[in-house]
Amino acid sequence: MQTVSCPSCGAEVHFRSHASVLAVCEYCHSTLLKDAESVKNLGTMSAVLEDYTPIQVGTAGVFDGVHFTVVGRIQQRYAAGTWNEWYVLFDDASTAWLGDSSGLYTMTRERKATGALPAFAELVAGQRYNINGEPYTAAEVRSGECIAGQGELPFKVGSGWRIQVADFRNYASFLTLDYTDGPQPLVYQGVAVTLDGMQCQLLRDPDAIAASSGKYRGKLDALDCPSCGSGIKYVPGAAAQLICPACHAQLDATGPQAQVLAKGQQAEDEADSSLELGATAKIDNVVFTVIGMMRREDDEGTEWNEYLLYGAQAGFFWLVETDDGWSRSTVLPNWPTWESTSAERCTLDGATFAKLYDYGSKVTYAAGAFNWKVAVGDSTHVYEFEQGQTRLAAEITSEEMTWSRSIPVAYDQLAAWFGAAFSGGSGAGTPVKLSHLGVAKIFIIITLVLNAIPLFVSFSSTMLWSLIGCLALFLPALFLDKNEKP
Repeated sequence: MQTVSCPSCGAEVHFRSHASVLAVCEYCHSTLLKDAESVKNLGTMSAVLEDYTPIQVGTAGVFDGVHFTVVGRIQQRYAAGTWNEWYVLFDDASTAWLGDSSGLYTMTRERKATGALPAFAELVAGQRYNINGEPYTAAEVRSGECIAGQGELPFKVGSGWRIQVADFRNYASFLTLDYTDGPQPLVYQGVAVTLDGMQCQLLRDPDAIAASSGKYRGKLDALDCPSCGSGIKYVPGAAAQLICPACHAQLDATGPQAQVLAKGQQAEDEADSSLELGATAKIDNVVFTVIGMMRREDDEGTEWNEYLLYGAQAGFFWLVETDDGWSRSTVLPNWPTWESTSAERCTLDGATFAKLYDYGSKVTYAAGAFNWKVAVGDSTHVYEFEQGQTRLAAEITSEEMTWSRSIPVAYDQLAAWFGAAFSGGSGAGTPVKLSHLGVAKIFIIITLVLNAIPLFVSFSSTMLWSLIGCLALFLPALFLDKNEKP
């Protein structure tokens, strides 16, 4: 480790990695460029936005059996939000990048390109490309800019530095092509990771995050819309894009104060909904809150509602309300194998899913908080696949592709989760659908009522057979519901 004095304020600045050429002074934010004989002051770097990430310079962990320490950060912004790239130094002197976006993490290392690589302008989200001998699907193609830096970094960077990157996926594998320095991209290859899986230590705790950001991450809070003054409930650190339910203004909540991005264009009629924003439910022993709702329609005019739920310990999932019923949908971290958008089948974890539909969809109404930028008029193309009661859906825009998995949820299950906050599915005409256990309970009640008189007349001779009959109804129904549990 090399230690130098900041030319601006005199504070000690550390270069832990020999590969680092730039460091940002912790005290005065001066950008220091290290060459062979001296350190030059390149001016002041913008201070990083105090976001809700638990990672900080000094966070340590283990990846592939080797201990690492976070030594620097680049903070970047693109059209749909912000993300962090943490510069990681391993004990064996190798380095890597820990991507950090909306609580999702990837660990990638620079790799040498083996063969021709596609041009940035030619990349299309959802298309497959052969990169370094492996088939990858383009997940995201984006342009952005660096808004701040922290700690030490392996190259010269400054506020306003333009970025062009594309992310690719192949099941659990993750790859980034970085075109920032020119038409020949740098290749970074790795996998999706979790902080727990890497045994991370020296993370920021909730109190430290709240002290710097002003609010507790993951706890439902409220702010006044800067456009109309109406109260908006949201989840700090989890939902950065807000749409005011009153005036439909689009707000950016990534900074210390919410800022108006645009006055949203809303549908003439407010969307009917079966779940109000702020409704809570205890699902699998985790409290979830409805933080966002949007209504979408397909090419033929069929409409449905989608509700975004958030739990502090479990993250996000969607409840989807259609004319056919309800389903629970989650974004897939591991992607299915799908040869092309014209392929009639895809496979995931050894299971084959047959193509069911493909159609265009458009957002016609949105309100509340979301973990990405959403607005009325946003369009996407959807491909749905089915195996049994499980469906997979690929959604593709010009810049991004995502995969999700959904399974049906019984009507009475929703009523049990939300209680009085569930209005019965009037928004999309959802039919009442009882679970197996619900049906069994009805038959048990009928059985007991029909046997009430014999029970009083001859209790000992009929009680045993009545109990056996009730268990014969109850236990299979309980087993079936557990196997269908979302």
